[in-house]
Amino acid sequence: MTASQSRIPYTYEDYRMLPEDMSRRYELLHGELYMVPAPTTRHQRISRKLETILDRHVTDHGLGEVFDAPVDVVLGRDNEREVAQPDILFVAHARRAIIKLHGIEGAPDLVAEILSEGTAERDRGYKRALYARNGVSEYWIIDPQTRTVEVYVNHGGEYGGPATFPADAAFASALFPGLAIPLADILAD
Repeated sequence: MTASQSRIPYTYEDYRMLPEDMSRRYELLHGELYMVPAPTTRHQRISRKLETILDRHVTDHGLGEVFDAPVDVVLGRDNEREVAQPDILFVAHARRAIIKLHGIEGAPDLVAEILSEGTAERDRGYKRALYARNGVSEYWIIDPQTRTVEVYVNHGGEYGGPATFPADAAFASALFPGLAIPLADILAD
């Protein structure tokens, strides 16, 4: 007879007890603790360019606040809380109450993830479903390899098929009236 190993899932309280270490980032997804590796320089360039465009527009129009990683986004309740660290997120002014000292407690209006080899499967799979069921209005996946952006819009807790934009296009979002985002500027090396 073999003994079965039972795994006790990590809780949000366990997560909060991790030592503060700026060299390591973690996410708590479905009771599992994932270390998030440092992004590549290409990833960082894309993130910086997109965040700059969004932050300038959001600030100029008083729409809310833009954050970038690392920042905890706590989703779910009680023992079901999960923690993601999206690359970029936006919280509309009307929902600013979810912005807390230790992170964002609730669904941001926008989450943007820039794919990397180590996170692509999780970003496209589990995290997309997590963001949808918790009410994130829009989810953007930026793929540096294919030089595309996929935009998912939430309809009743699910994302429909994405609108996919190539690098030579610009796209707009209802979250940011009057802003057309030129992908060539963001995805250029």
